[in-house]
Amino acid sequence: MIEYLKGTLADLTPALAVVECHGVGYGVNITLNTFSAIQGKQEVKLWITESIREDAYQLWGFGTKAERELFLLLTSVSGIGAATSRVILSSMTVSELAGIISEGNDKMLKSVKGIGPKAAQRIIVELRDKIGSLGIDPPTPFKGSNNPINKEVLDEAVAALSMLGFSPAPAHKAVQKILTDEPEAPVERVIKLALKML
Repeated sequence: MIEYLKGTLADLTPALAVVECHGVGYGVNITLNTFSAIQGKQEVKLWITESIREDAYQLWGFGTKAERELFLLLTSVSGIGAATSRVILSSMTVSELAGIISEGNDKMLKSVKGIGPKAAQRIIVELRDKIGSLGIDPPTPFKGSNNPINKEVLDEAVAALSMLGFSPAPAHKAVQKILTDEPEAPVERVIKLALKML
């Protein structure tokens, strides 16, 4: 079993990294988060998990152990394969995903391409209790705030921004920040402010 690969980054695309170790080039499937983390580097270290099937032998690589653990958790959910897990982990950061699962925010999960309502519910039900054991700090900048966030406005604004072509994770972050500063803001104002931030 390969635990990690450490070597020269011979080639890189948003979906694949070729890591050369002692004259052998390993093609490793990566997420967009890992792509961003290793872009521009000559030497890299990727945490690996192997996917061995009758028709394929694939390596999946991650910039952090936490991202690999989340990938393994996602692929343990019935109906969620490696490719879908990569899309989920490319749509949001590890801490954002941990927070979304912990909060049971199925709307954010459903906004990921290929995730329907049933799959989103399965991910939350099966992984909610396991997320805590990973030791990932979910983003919690709004806990302890005296002004509770209007969840209806939050969900509506994020949905509208997604329809306008913005990625769900940054849209969610922007909307949360606006609603923390202006808890009474109507959805139209929140969307307008978010458009300036994104």
